Amino acid sequence: MPTTVGRRTNRLAPTSRVDRRIVVRLGVVAAVSYAAWLAVGAFGRPYNFFDMKIYHGAVLWWAGGNELYDFVAPSTTLGFTYPPFAALVMLPMSWLPVDGAGFVNALASIGALAVVLAALLRPIVDRLGWPLWFTVGIATPLAVAIEPSRETLGYGQVNLLLFALIMADMVGLRWRAKRGTHYETADSPLARFVYSGAWAGVGIGLATAVKLTPALFVAYLMLTRQWRAALTAVGTAIGVTIATFGVLGEESRAYFADVLWQTERVGAADMTANQSLAGLLARLYDSIETPGLLWLAFSVLLLALGLSRAMSARADGDELTAFTLVGLTANVISPISWSHHLIWVIPAIIVLADAAVRRREASRGLPPRGTGGPSANGVPALRPPIWYPTLTGLRHGVGALGLYLLFLISPIWPYEHQLPEVSHYQDGLFGALMENSLAIALIVLVAALPWRPGAEPAFYHERLGRPAALTARR
Repeated sequence: MPTTVGRRTNRLAPTSRVDRRIVVRLGVVAAVSYAAWLAVGAFGRPYNFFDMKIYHGAVLWWAGGNELYDFVAPSTTLGFTYPPFAALVMLPMSWLPVDGAGFVNALASIGALAVVLAALLRPIVDRLGWPLWFTVGIATPLAVAIEPSRETLGYGQVNLLLFALIMADMVGLRWRAKRGTHYETADSPLARFVYSGAWAGVGIGLATAVKLTPALFVAYLMLTRQWRAALTAVGTAIGVTIATFGVLGEESRAYFADVLWQTERVGAADMTANQSLAGLLARLYDSIETPGLLWLAFSVLLLALGLSRAMSARADGDELTAFTLVGLTANVISPISWSHHLIWVIPAIIVLADAAVRRREASRGLPPRGTGGPSANGVPALRPPIWYPTLTGLRHGVGALGLYLLFLISPIWPYEHQLPEVSHYQDGLFGALMENSLAIALIVLVAALPWRPGAEPAFYHERLGRPAALTARR
């Protein structure tokens, strides 16, 4: 009897340790979530679903039989600026009160962000042996706390949802390249279709039908000769636009013939919230308008740089960095990129942090200086200093932390200025630097964001011209 009891106790002991570990991890997730909530209160701005009120008011106005693009929000000069397809998608929120619509959008956006983070972090945590749920549980509130996410949620914007659509296509491309266990064991045609990734491109097409800037991903797919995904994206965007035209012909004609070209409906280029290259140049020139020729020249340069670096990243097997570079380039060259559009800094932070971990892991196999013998020709072999493993990856880690803190604190708002009342140089050179800090960070990322060779082996094998399944068998 005592022996039996002892065996039962031994069986229960590991379970208790596992339970305690889960409780500790849940406590860490709760603590990080609370800290993120405090950070939003400390560094964010007062939020009241301002943009959602415009969308909600516009669809209510439209549902009441009025012209969609004639709507002007009370006490503002702002109206509905999205294509008719977006209005059709937003129409169901007219059944809810505006605050209810804002909260539904916030919950859907946070859920979409968590799913995207799970997809992006899965290859990393599998390599490191971390629990996925714990990593995503920490990463999600951290991502929600920074400027693009909290502005998107607080204003009732759709950027996180569009981000999820585009990232879904990246996952689809990953599945199509790998054709892994899920595809082979799928027990229904629908499941096989999902895991086949044949649908990759639909998300980019839908996002392009809502906003024009995701169209840059179509150019990237064409440049990297991912023709099926590119054609799927183009076909989806054109298909839903034509279908919407068939349903909402009058609104479609009004948008594409008139509203699309009314740039004043969006706002002045020099507004502090506009952290694109155009906004940066307007503020540097202390002008409401962007110097057109200069903006065009630098935009073409940054477009070529961003797309060429994205192509190189994919060629070296890092599709996540490639997508991130395309998204950052779209933010930079767009005439208007409000701070809530800058969602692409989230995968940029992930790439930098993972690059730091990868370099540190690689350095552990290098013997310290002085431990090796002479080389083959009798000359002493060069060895890294003994402190090398400690500092390897430091610059990437510092870059990831610095980028996160920059977008957490968001120093643009204490130095916000509005022409013609106040010059953008009112607070001197430091104030001008802070007001443009997010735009400068985007340009630096387009030029210098590192990629991680071999981070996506499936894409690397595809570049070599060998099927992933054949390479895996070898």
